[in-house]
Amino acid sequence: MAGARLVLPGGVVAGGRLTVEGDRIAAVTSGTSSGDATPGDLDLSGYTVVPGFVDLHVHGGGGASYASGTAEEALLTARTHLEHGTTTTMASTVTGTIHEVARQAAVLSELVEDGVLAGIHFEGPFISHNRCGAHRPDLLRDPDPALVRTLVDAARGHARMVTLAPELPGGLASVRMLADLGVIAAIGHTDCDYATALTAIEAGATVATHLFNGMPGIGHRAPGPVVALLEDERVTVELINDGVHLHPSVLALAYGTAGPSRVALITDAMGAAGMGDGLYPLGPLQVRVEDGVALLSDGSSIAGSTLTLDVAFKRSVTVDGLTLGQAVKSLCAAPARLLGLADSVGSLETGKLADLVVVDSDTFDLVAVMRRGRWVRGGEGFATVTPG
Repeated sequence: MAGARLVLPGGVVAGGRLTVEGDRIAAVTSGTSSGDATPGDLDLSGYTVVPGFVDLHVHGGGGASYASGTAEEALLTARTHLEHGTTTTMASTVTGTIHEVARQAAVLSELVEDGVLAGIHFEGPFISHNRCGAHRPDLLRDPDPALVRTLVDAARGHARMVTLAPELPGGLASVRMLADLGVIAAIGHTDCDYATALTAIEAGATVATHLFNGMPGIGHRAPGPVVALLEDERVTVELINDGVHLHPSVLALAYGTAGPSRVALITDAMGAAGMGDGLYPLGPLQVRVEDGVALLSDGSSIAGSTLTLDVAFKRSVTVDGLTLGQAVKSLCAAPARLLGLADSVGSLETGKLADLVVVDSDTFDLVAVMRRGRWVRGGEGFATVTPG
């Protein structure tokens, strides 16, 4: 591939050349001239190439859900987001009975072993009634370490993250246990105060689940968990940049405090991602989507999003004023590092997996997606370099 603008760890370069062999990036050459291209190379002049996106937090898409407990729906969800540039994805569950969520984890674990998913994220049932959002209140449980361990064990070594409210009985003990097991403990859907959030971070919590949403806001005398999570360098903060969950000024506040290397842009998508308006299930609840906004059918809460990461990328650079490098850090490098996958994904570097997203350099609209050296969307429409 030649002629593209490449977003590399060291900066953005024009006229770059990227060579793919098998499922890996074999070479990256920056700042080459058109004469350096080899006849037969794909001509990507006018396009920008970024690493494949990494989504830490996604529940569904394409009309399907990871919480369905079926491999068919999980595969459809993963494929939907892949076609929108997410080449590395977690599978997020929603609150259900311990037995049901454990059963879902067993199904999802097989897809992790098959290389479809990067791991499993348990969101609920160990969350606050006061901040439960689109989780069924009667199914919530205190995060007793034994129950948390039940779900982790059901994932057969593929549990990567558990969201919980640390102020609940067993919360801090579960954070410590998860940290000891090498599973990310995430603070979310919580009613905790500033001091409790600090204690949870000291106990090993390293992620803020969709920061600002599902937790108390910032108060000038009671700063709450948001301030604690933003100010600690050990914490990665998830943000949903869909124009619904966060005001642009709040997004700017998070970036100004934490910086792009500590922000992970996520979708928190439910089944309507990649689809149209209508009624969709979210675990045991019903969600109504109108004008692309997902709400519980009774209108009481936002219920995830219909976002895909290509849209989040475009919005970041065209609406929020992020540089290409900043956007790539938050969509690729930061979540890859958090998951311990930075040696293989998250940046365009020799030896890493050939996971690529190609966008139009003027509009930032998605053009093509490559995963592990194979085009999964677009690619066939590119011209080839001819001797000139």
